[in-house]
Amino acid sequence: MSKGTIKKVAGPLVIAEGMRDANMFDVVRVSNQRLIGEIIEMHGDEASIQVYEETSGLKPGEPVESTEEPLSVELGPGLIASIYDGIQRPLDDIMKATGSNNLVRGVEVPALKRDRKWKFVPTAKVGDEVSGGDVLGTVQETIIVEQKIMVPPTMKGKVKEIKEGEFTVDQTICVLETADGDKELTMMQKWPVRKGRPYKKKLHPNMPLVTGQRVVDCMFPIAKGGVAAVPGPFGSGKTVIQHQLAKWAEADIVVYIGCGERGNEMTDVLNEFPELKDPKTGESLMERTVLIANTSDMPVAAREASIYTGITIAEYFRDMGYSVALMADSTSRWAEALREMSGRLEEMPGEEGYPAYLGSRLAQFYERAGHVITLGSEGREGALSAIGAVSPPGGDISEPVSQATLRIVKVFWGLDSALAYKRHFPAINWLTSYSLYLDDMGPWFNEHVAPDWMSLRQDMMSLLQDEAELDEIVKMVGMDALSPTDRLKMEAARSIREDFLHQNSFHEVDTYTSLNKQHNMMKLVMDFYNESLEALNSGASINDILKMAVRERIGRYKYTLEADVDKEYETIHKELAVEIANICGKEDQ
Repeated sequence: MSKGTIKKVAGPLVIAEGMRDANMFDVVRVSNQRLIGEIIEMHGDEASIQVYEETSGLKPGEPVESTEEPLSVELGPGLIASIYDGIQRPLDDIMKATGSNNLVRGVEVPALKRDRKWKFVPTAKVGDEVSGGDVLGTVQETIIVEQKIMVPPTMKGKVKEIKEGEFTVDQTICVLETADGDKELTMMQKWPVRKGRPYKKKLHPNMPLVTGQRVVDCMFPIAKGGVAAVPGPFGSGKTVIQHQLAKWAEADIVVYIGCGERGNEMTDVLNEFPELKDPKTGESLMERTVLIANTSDMPVAAREASIYTGITIAEYFRDMGYSVALMADSTSRWAEALREMSGRLEEMPGEEGYPAYLGSRLAQFYERAGHVITLGSEGREGALSAIGAVSPPGGDISEPVSQATLRIVKVFWGLDSALAYKRHFPAINWLTSYSLYLDDMGPWFNEHVAPDWMSLRQDMMSLLQDEAELDEIVKMVGMDALSPTDRLKMEAARSIREDFLHQNSFHEVDTYTSLNKQHNMMKLVMDFYNESLEALNSGASINDILKMAVRERIGRYKYTLEADVDKEYETIHKELAVEIANICGKEDQ
């Protein structure tokens, strides 16, 4: 074991000498208080260590001891419904152990409870040949989540002994006969956070992650196993969008990383998530959620690690065959932590002081998402979708973190403060946002929802773009200067904006919209436009068209209960046809 002494302390950075035998990314214990840190640079026998705890009071000459292991997380029963800090220390257990609301330095508490017993039900039997990823048995962790206890990815052999009953996470449940001798397996695995967990094959992203948010599912969908960025200025609704996705997205497991966010925002999450009802099961949303809370007042180095801790936990559930949604709020704060550590290491700064490797670190994080076939003989399919919020200073997305993120992700939901000030939520700007998964997922929508889904979407986008161009004319010379056809375009686009894209996350019906209901809404808006256009061309008055009573029904259709959507659609559709016929008949007379 490599032991050295502190030479210099600079905030969260500690330089230790006499560490020649240590390795990069080893976890070390610093000073007699045994603060946890990680080696991030080596020069001869000097190691630069980022310390994940407050370093005030440390002085040169104090001991530093390497554990000779990389920063790892504990994976096993007990993860779900837990609240961790950036390096997987359980915040509730630390509070019970210390009696303090703030993190106490040097406290050592295991991530998974060692005293709690879990009922292990074996599925493998003695004599089975197993390899990495194969399931040995199951543990019912919560009412919703059944954990599959798997063979560690790097191991293979024959099952020599397997037990059944109640065990703690560190008790032996299986003995494996391997080429290197017998290995005892527990329900817990350890995995280095900076190394992605292996899988057999990455699949093409051609299925959407259905979220029930209309502007997302219809306009800018994200694939299952895809990556998305949500950049936006202060107050534009990044956190609310992530809460909505956490609640409604078709994911089995949610991992929420509060990375450097304000403490009161994280408190809201911690208070709201246990109270939110999971729409699929009626249970608390926490029954399928892991929270990582590393607020802005916690040590900056642990903020840098929190992203990796979260995605490693997410990969573990992906390997069981689950669909996992990971929310990172926000990657800008993570990048700021990277910049601070880089500055203290005296590295050559890149743009705006960020390190030159900012882009590659972001890519390493986002590339760990994906829809994969997992290890193991069963060949389970698992998906990990990553959604990262970006908080550019002043809302300027030309800054380095936003630009580096946009080069990697395939979905950009650009939040607009102008829309937020108008109380249009979600404040996703339909003219600047995009999804590069559309071409891959178009066939899925056309096959599973409706054959005209993609063409309806394209028609709506065209109307919105035409409206943006006509809006310039309206601002200069007024609405009356437009031709009747252009006025109709403006009204149809307004209907798309206010009736379709505007969605109230606090309304019990409007908060979630099924794909079938979304399709009906698109049809109603476009039928109004197309049939009104025909009426105009046959001599109808634009004023009569705009006064039609059915327009109010179309606008209120989004508040229709899910059980009544098809019936209500037919009623409105007939009413539209009758009113158009009446207008055309009036003109004929």
